[in-house]
Amino acid sequence: MKLSVCLLLVTLALCCYQANAEFCPALVSELLDFFFISEPLFKLSLAKFDAPPEAVAAKLGVKGCTDQMSLQKRGLIAEVLVKILKKCSV
Repeated sequence: MKLSVCLLLVTLALCCYQANAEFCPALVSELLDFFFISEPLFKLSLAKFDAPPEAVAAKLGVKGCTDQMSLQKRGLIAEVLVKILKKCSV
């Protein structure tokens, strides 16, 4: 079993090395919304993903923590995320 998993991974690496790593615009929007819009608006924006209530509650719990950060620090994190997204989509 272990050998077949390793073989599958090697096969995928050799056959799919030209995979395109473009990011979905919804992901970028959701990441930035997470840091900069209010919790009620963010909850509405999550509705488009039709996630289970437990997942939404967990995400809002984390958002509650990040909302306590200063706007400047959230801006720095968002800048880093945008840089990562730009590098990965090249």
